[in-house]
Amino acid sequence: MSASATPWETMIVASSRQLAGERVCFVGIGPPNLACGLAKRTVAPELVLIYEAGVVGARPARQPLSIGDPTLVTGALSVTPMFDLFALYLQRGLVDVAFLGASQIDRRGNINTTVIGDYQQPAVRLPGSGGACEIALNAGKVFVIMQQSKRSFVERVDFVTSPGHHDGAGRRGGGPAVVVTQLGVYQFDDTGEMTLTALHPGVDYGAVTEQTGWEMRTSPNLTESPAPTAGELRLLREELDPEGIYSR
Repeated sequence: MSASATPWETMIVASSRQLAGERVCFVGIGPPNLACGLAKRTVAPELVLIYEAGVVGARPARQPLSIGDPTLVTGALSVTPMFDLFALYLQRGLVDVAFLGASQIDRRGNINTTVIGDYQQPAVRLPGSGGACEIALNAGKVFVIMQQSKRSFVERVDFVTSPGHHDGAGRRGGGPAVVVTQLGVYQFDDTGEMTLTALHPGVDYGAVTEQTGWEMRTSPNLTESPAPTAGELRLLREELDPEGIYSR
């Protein structure tokens, strides 16, 4: 990566670039929101951001703390009941891409944000699904941004909060399409299995092996993702996340 970029900044910048050409995005709070905010200022200025609380066309003045943060309403195109948002926007197929975070993910793109360990007696109880399961099943495709380690990239998730690519998912959307971590960019092949397609600058391939709980497939056309530009870093550090909550 560039000398001045942190691994998290590189991850967020690489995530934002995936949104080039997208029109309507259902956004998760935290790193997904930061990536979408950067995309609107760079590769996708017309991107319409939708938040689970019922906000359409949001233009948050600062990083929202939750889906109910009042900053999401300021300047929004509309504010609608959650039922209408899910029934009339998401389930009608009007959402092109959902951008989610994850605590665990497996090779098929199943996401866990519910528990670590046994469901009845978990080692860690996570925030849960909220609308993430419904979003993952109905959005045109799903992008994921998350930290990669053997604890998060696992052979089998402890709980399937949001289904990935497998029979019986009951989805109408396209499922997981892209995963971006601090190490690289992953896409899903024709069989629905995650495949490494790009390493971030300065990342050794061995780091991917060390931080993956299964034998990761690798694209024969493996590339290096472009380093963050000075302009992208300025936007992150001065406008979007000046306190470095999600990017440093």
